[in-house]
Amino acid sequence: MKTVITYGTYDMLHYGHIRLLERAKKLGDYLIVGVTSEDFDRSRGKINVQQSLMERVEALNATGLADQIIIEEYTGQKIDDIRRYNVDIFAIGSDWEGKFDYLKEFCDVVYLERTQGISSTDLRAKNQGIRLGIVGSGKPTVVAKYINECSYINGLVISGIFTDGEDIKLLDASQENVASGGAESVNSHSKTLKKSDLPVKNSYRELLEDCSAVYIASYPSEHFEQIKYALEQGKHVLCESPLALSKKEVEDLFELAAKKELVLVEAIKTAYSMAYDRLLLLIKSGMIGDVLSIESTCTSLAEMQNENILKGWNSINTWGPTALLPVFQILGTDYIDCRIVTKLTDPNHNVDAYTKVSFIYKRSTADIKVGLGMKSEGDLIISGTKGYIYVPAPWWKTDYFEVRFEHSENNKRYFYQLDGEGIRFELVDFVKLINTGYSNNYISHKTSAEIANILNIHHDKRRAILLG
Repeated sequence: MKTVITYGTYDMLHYGHIRLLERAKKLGDYLIVGVTSEDFDRSRGKINVQQSLMERVEALNATGLADQIIIEEYTGQKIDDIRRYNVDIFAIGSDWEGKFDYLKEFCDVVYLERTQGISSTDLRAKNQGIRLGIVGSGKPTVVAKYINECSYINGLVISGIFTDGEDIKLLDASQENVASGGAESVNSHSKTLKKSDLPVKNSYRELLEDCSAVYIASYPSEHFEQIKYALEQGKHVLCESPLALSKKEVEDLFELAAKKELVLVEAIKTAYSMAYDRLLLLIKSGMIGDVLSIESTCTSLAEMQNENILKGWNSINTWGPTALLPVFQILGTDYIDCRIVTKLTDPNHNVDAYTKVSFIYKRSTADIKVGLGMKSEGDLIISGTKGYIYVPAPWWKTDYFEVRFEHSENNKRYFYQLDGEGIRFELVDFVKLINTGYSNNYISHKTSAEIANILNIHHDKRRAILLG
């Protein structure tokens, strides 16, 4: 019996896929088809996959062409599979010509001519067709990152930008920033993106007239009205956190989005990091036992008279949502009490250089520390009854974390690729949600609402202790 093996993502299975599989099957007596997992696709930079692994496997199985379907999960697996299944022929599309010649040491390699004029990439681009407008007054450096990352998303086109700020510093795709929000800076490796380089709109109304979705990175006090107006105009919304400055406002916005059958997503890029997502799964699996304590720290140094800070991107607004994210996603939002200690540098503008929020839950506690006018180790520590998870600084952009136990020989280290600081995958999920209605629900509505609630409590200073 002659065994043939081939691999692919098989997203949105089409005639080209089927023709290729038919040719591969004719090469032998038994066809094994490897379907790449989501994690492996992401590690290879293939981020626009629309269907889940199960959907792709089911579609492939329905063709009746595969005698056996396996899942490809890691680099080097092809060699392992060829050995394990005693494969005679490795077959792949001709667009990979020469790329798999190294497998000739283990079996015959055949490059099959692909069907011209059809591809999953083209289908995704046709299905998406999303025109994204950008509001960039409040976070020009963050906007620059989104402009860069949009170029990786098929079918997502920037239709225009509305900003009353200065020219935007456009970062090289590989460049990292020191922080986020008002605390960000751009070094000499950046280039200036002038307003004239983008389709500039003269008003928010004009921007919304020429887009199907909008990304909002204005000042926090403007978010509620801008989101509400966009939803009323039938536009999907991706907005920098916080969505609004009160729990009721956030709940009202989600209610409006549901009524209009539109997508509203809070942009906290950390939630879309593969490492952070896997961290949550390990905790839910019980690896460190019951979680008793969470310590989350996000700080950066900044000039406290910076215009962005005075207009609303203070410590709690800039870093609070990110620092609060693991607390509410792991422990939930049903805490018994919270206590806020803050140091205001400008009471008139409610500008805080440092804020600490302590939560008491029924069986656990949590502390977050955020600051723009101070510096601390920006790590994340999650302590449990069996062990703890340590994420080194800056934890919000991590590609690595450790699970530590009483006996160090049992410690485990986890490494994951991080592309675009999570923004790239955030945009992919936003587009997927618009096109299919399906999302991994990275940030729940309850989490978004409670983030706004904590920020509101801080702003009202009703329960906050002010440091002199």
